[in-house]
Amino acid sequence: MKWTLRISGGPRRVNHAAVAVDQIIYSFGGYCTGENFKDFTPIDVHVFNTLTMKWRSFPVIRREDPRADEVPFRRYGHTVVEHFGKVYLWGGRNDEQACNILYCFDTRTHCWSCPRVHGQIPGARDGHSAAILGNRMFIFGGFEEESQTFSHDLYCLDLVTFTWTLVTTNGTPPRNRDFHTCTALGDCLYVFGGRGDVAGAIHTRREVYDNAMVVFNTVSNQWTYPQVQGDIPLGRRSHSAFEQNGYIYIFGGYNGIEKQHFNDLHQFDPVRKEWKKLNPSGQVPWGRRRQTCCVIGNWMYLYGGTRPLPGALPPSDEDDPDNPPSLLDLGDLCVLDFSPSLRVLAMLEVVRYQLEAKYLPLELK
Repeated sequence: MKWTLRISGGPRRVNHAAVAVDQIIYSFGGYCTGENFKDFTPIDVHVFNTLTMKWRSFPVIRREDPRADEVPFRRYGHTVVEHFGKVYLWGGRNDEQACNILYCFDTRTHCWSCPRVHGQIPGARDGHSAAILGNRMFIFGGFEEESQTFSHDLYCLDLVTFTWTLVTTNGTPPRNRDFHTCTALGDCLYVFGGRGDVAGAIHTRREVYDNAMVVFNTVSNQWTYPQVQGDIPLGRRSHSAFEQNGYIYIFGGYNGIEKQHFNDLHQFDPVRKEWKKLNPSGQVPWGRRRQTCCVIGNWMYLYGGTRPLPGALPPSDEDDPDNPPSLLDLGDLCVLDFSPSLRVLAMLEVVRYQLEAKYLPLELK
C-alpha cells in the first residue's frame, strides 16, 4: 500500500460530497472560504477523470433558467450515492437553511431532476450519512434544522418506488450525532465517529467524540455493538470511510476536544472485529477534515477538505468550533494504491511527465 500521487491546483472544496461512477469522480457543492452561501445559487459540479488525471467543471445553471427549479442550491454537509449511473443528492444546507428535497443527477445526460417521493420524508438536516444497499438508500443521523437537535434516526428510501420509511429498529441505536460515517458491507451498515453532545439530542457545545463501531443489520433491523480489539482510532468527526476488499477504512478527521486534525489510516476487519493502524509508504497527505474519499479499482482518491495553516495556533475555546480561524481550504487530490506494482509505478511516472508538460502542479511521491 502506497501514497503514489498528489495533484494540486484542483477546485478548493470543503464539506462537499463526491461519488465515483466508472472512471469518473463527480464532486458536488461544498464551500470555499469567502464564497457567498446566503444566496440560493444552483450547485456547482466538478469532475475528475481518473484516466487523464484532469479536472473540469460543468457550467452552473443560472437561477433564471427554467431548469433551475430542478437543480439543488449550493450547499455543504449533504450526501450523494450512485445507483445505476444516477447520483442521488440529499440534505445539506447553505448559510440560510437546510434541505430535505431529493435530487437526481444523470451522469449520462448531465441533467438534474427531482423525483417525486412519498412516505415518511426525513426532516431537513446536514451532517448526516448516506449508504446504499441494493435498491435502498439509508440516511442516518445528522443535525436537524427544525428542532435544532442531533438525530439518531435511520431512514430508508426505496429507489424503485421512491418511498421513504422511518426504519423501526431493535437494540440501542448509536448516540445522536452528526458528521460521522456509515459504510455498507454485506447486509450491514457500519457507523463510526461523529460529533455528539453530553446532553444527547440537544446541542450545548459540550461535545462527545465516540469511537465505538456500531453495526446495523438490515435483515434483522438490529443495532449491535461488537467487542472490538486492536488499534482503535480516537473518536473524530468529518473523517472519511470507505470499503475495499471486505475491509472498512477510516482516514483523517478532527477531534474538537483534542483540537487535532488527523491524517492516520485505520483498517477495520468486520469478521475478526479488529482495528489495525496502517502506515502506507509514500508521502502521507496533510491532516485534514471534511474531505472526500472515492475508490476505483485498487486506487483510493482523496480530495479536498481543510487543514490548519502551517504554524497556526490550535483553535481556542472562544473560536467557532465548526469554522475556527487559521484554516486552509484544499484543492489537492491524493492517490492511495492498495497494491502498487512496478508497472503501475512506471505508468504514474508517465502521467507525472505528461501533466508537468502541461504546467499542472503535481508531485510524485
